[in-house]
Amino acid sequence: MPASSSPAVFTVDVDHCAGNVFLLHCHGRLVSGATHALSSAVTPLIPQTKRIVLDLADVQHTDSMGIGALVRLFVSAKASGCNLELMHLSKQIRNVLGITNLGTVFTVIGENGIKFM
Repeated sequence: MPASSSPAVFTVDVDHCAGNVFLLHCHGRLVSGATHALSSAVTPLIPQTKRIVLDLADVQHTDSMGIGALVRLFVSAKASGCNLELMHLSKQIRNVLGITNLGTVFTVIGENGIKFM
């Protein structure tokens, strides 16, 4: 298998919504070596925020390190009384969350903030 010519690039755009809610638009591949961008965007928001929504519509792929980063952020948020929710999951991310039984741990919401079971 040929090596990739460019490193995995993952970026996060932060939008402050009404009240104490932040919407983070994630872009790229959430894989080993790229999880720091997510952690550095979310971690400072946790202490003062009640709700953080990660929009994963533009995330093409994740691996075990990406799932681990999501779990670490979820645990940190929960300990601080903050809700970390996921939105627009790709088929690959849904499959990984299902295989690891984490699909029942995370709150997955729709475009209008409607929560899925």
